[in-house]
Amino acid sequence: MAERSFKNEVQQLRIGAGEEFRGEGILAVTKALLQSGVGYVAGYQGSPISHLMDVLADANDILQELGVHFEASASEATAAATLAASVMYPIRGAVTWKSTVGTNVASDALANLASGGVTGGALVIVGEDYGEGSSIMQERSHAFAMKSQIWLLDPRPNLESMVQAVEDGFALSEASKTPVMLQLRIRGCHVHGRFIAKDNKRPAYTLTQALEAPQRDTSRIVLPPASFLHEQEKIKERWPAAISFIKERKLNEQFDGERHDAGLILQGGLYNGVIRALQLQGLADHFGNSRIPLYVMNVTYPVIEDEVLDFCRGKRAVLLIEEGQPDYIEQNLHAVLRRAGATTHLSGKDVLPMAGEYTTQVMRDGIRRFLLQHDAEALATHAAAAADAQGQNQLEITEVTRPRAPAVEKPLTFTRHAAELASVVPPRPAGFCTGCPERPIFSALTLAQEKLGQHHISCDIGCHLFSILPPFNLGATTMGYGLGASSAAAFNVPAAKRPISIMGDGGFWHNGLASGIGNAVFNKYDGVIVIVDNYYSSATGGQDILSSRAENPDRSTNNPIDAAVRGVGVKWVRTIDRTYDVARVRAVLEEALTTDEGGPKVIIAQSECMLNKQRRIKPLFNRAVKEGRRVVKERFGVDPDVCTGDHACIRLSGCPSLSVKDSGDPLKPDPVAHVDSSCVGCGNCGEVADAAVLCPSFYRADIVHNPTTGDRLVARLRNGVIGFLQRRRAARLDRHAL
Repeated sequence: MAERSFKNEVQQLRIGAGEEFRGEGILAVTKALLQSGVGYVAGYQGSPISHLMDVLADANDILQELGVHFEASASEATAAATLAASVMYPIRGAVTWKSTVGTNVASDALANLASGGVTGGALVIVGEDYGEGSSIMQERSHAFAMKSQIWLLDPRPNLESMVQAVEDGFALSEASKTPVMLQLRIRGCHVHGRFIAKDNKRPAYTLTQALEAPQRDTSRIVLPPASFLHEQEKIKERWPAAISFIKERKLNEQFDGERHDAGLILQGGLYNGVIRALQLQGLADHFGNSRIPLYVMNVTYPVIEDEVLDFCRGKRAVLLIEEGQPDYIEQNLHAVLRRAGATTHLSGKDVLPMAGEYTTQVMRDGIRRFLLQHDAEALATHAAAAADAQGQNQLEITEVTRPRAPAVEKPLTFTRHAAELASVVPPRPAGFCTGCPERPIFSALTLAQEKLGQHHISCDIGCHLFSILPPFNLGATTMGYGLGASSAAAFNVPAAKRPISIMGDGGFWHNGLASGIGNAVFNKYDGVIVIVDNYYSSATGGQDILSSRAENPDRSTNNPIDAAVRGVGVKWVRTIDRTYDVARVRAVLEEALTTDEGGPKVIIAQSECMLNKQRRIKPLFNRAVKEGRRVVKERFGVDPDVCTGDHACIRLSGCPSLSVKDSGDPLKPDPVAHVDSSCVGCGNCGEVADAAVLCPSFYRADIVHNPTTGDRLVARLRNGVIGFLQRRRAARLDRHAL
């Protein structure tokens, strides 16, 4: 059950030649695949291309009508290996995943694919997750493309360019017999726009045809001596073919400007930000026309030397805008210019940061530094820039008070403002969603460690990784998706305390079953492994996996983790079917950490992801209310008269719906706990408040919609009894007062 449905949007995929397509980047990429005659598509979800997988799943009927096979792969390695269908047969195939972590997982298959080469077009769509909004280590796909000599496309982030890149990617792959990577940044995935569509194409050669007429060419298989020849073929045949294709099709773009002394070379994916940075300095108009010449590298590997030299000819200096490190392209361009004896000065990381996301502000300041050194007159022609230059040539973050006039710019003191805010606004670390069933697991683990002492904990990729942050502060390492148990493998030594490792159900099926559980059984690992089973691959958007409980017409679900774990030899297995029972989770954890039984101790903690549960039940609930049916909604609250204000519930829970408010009692100056309207009624906050015993200040309220006559009678009776007791108490107080 994905976090978003594209059932309505995918109908646009049916439009034909000459019609205008409007929508999001990922939807446009899917349309481009169909226009290109793709024969099969596979992939593994992960930001920023999770929605691409969701679009493909929702469009499966359309794909099947065209004879296109689609499947959600078990991992990125599975997806990459799927491209083997394009090695011997002229079938176009595409796969997608999150980079760079997904590319790391897929590296073995990709290296073999790139070595032997392909017959049909093979396109790898990687979601480049680099920058301040990323959830992974800061690396780039560029290094892998260079290492295996896979051509890397980085198109301008508009729908026309991205669609063209898909079509060109397949053609480039076939022309050079080499797989091609298409890099999509998060802004490209979600940019909205339009383009003129073409007709969808059925695959020219189908998977069925391939099965009915098998082909075999040992020169394409990566075994000696063929593998030695592949390297020579890359250099002598595939590389020149790729260069020729890129130049003839003009995949890279040059935009002339009125200035001639300086120019900008940039990755295609940064184009929108660069144009905005130029606009802020009066160097580009609102239509994107730049006064500074631009060379846009929609293909960032290989570098087309002739085009670079042609662009640099006659210029005193050029600035390369290359996001991230190492500076692969900058080093390449230095070699190109020096070998050719060019006198053009090349700037790059000398005026731009070596690492970090290139936001508009960063690029604006870097471009300004470059122009001040090599073409200051370009800046002086803009009123605001001229005023700044005549001041002190400062490159501070500035706020333009009157953008259209010769404005006086005043520096913003963000540091001071941030410090002031930090003194009054408490930090709000990232954490679990309201009602998340994983929160009580870590509450129970915290309570267990209070009794048994601190243990080494190895974490994993997934929602549960939020346990490393306050209020839990658990976990020492995370090594990769499904590698939680593997991360504790070295600690399989005699000790007074057992190591603990965590993995999610998505990671379990991705990599954890063999690499974690199987390895633990084989090596007689004596630690504790907690598998968090929330029914979905929740961190990537709520997609179904093997153990999902929902019935999926296109996938096999309801395959229990318990059976898989026992199947590889685990003897000590405990399944908890309701994680909100903190006392039970705590007891099972303590048992696992203290039992005399050897071998891996596996705890499977099960409860449905609350976000997906709400997506599932809210429409049903709202429909029932509109239809006049009786439905009950549970909510929790805190009685301010009973709450002591010790805030143990907040310290052990951290639920976003738990807050504080003034007690309203002058004799109780400390704020009391408060449950806001986002509460989903999971009950966890009350259970953890006092060592897993419901705190008496918490109460549960059942909100009845469309109450029956019986409900109304019961409510009147309750109100009557409560009113009687309140009146009697008030009378007693009055008598004592007299």
